[in-house]
Amino acid sequence: MSLLVEVFVRDRDGEMRILDVPDDVYQSGGFESWRRTVWGSAARSVGARLLPRLAVDDLYVEAPDVPALLAEVDLLRTHAAELARATARVCTSEQQRRGIEQRLRIIEESCRKALEIDGGVLIW
Repeated sequence: MSLLVEVFVRDRDGEMRILDVPDDVYQSGGFESWRRTVWGSAARSVGARLLPRLAVDDLYVEAPDVPALLAEVDLLRTHAAELARATARVCTSEQQRRGIEQRLRIIEESCRKALEIDGGVLIW
C-alpha cells in the first residue's frame, strides 16, 4: 500500500473537499512503511516536525501551515542522501535517495497547488 498526497480545500461549513486529479498524476508519498521509517524517525532526526506525525496518524496540513511543509520538504531534500542511507532496506541507498527525492517533488507540487488556491495538503 502507498501513502497518497492530496490537495484539499475547506468549504464554508469547514468540511474538507479533496480535489480531483487526472488519472495519470502520480500521487505517491511513499510506501506505507515510510510512515515510521523515512517520514518518521529518519525525518525527525534531521529536524522535521510535520512529516514525522505520519508515524502515528494521517497528516492534515491546513492552508496556514502549507509554507512550513514546503520548508520541511526543502530541509529533507538537503538530507536526502542521509535519509536514504538510514532507511534503505530492500534497495541500494542510491535507489532509496531517488525514491525519497521523487516523493518530495510530489509533496512540493501539492504544496504549490495548495498555496495557489488557499488549500491544504493531506498525506494518508
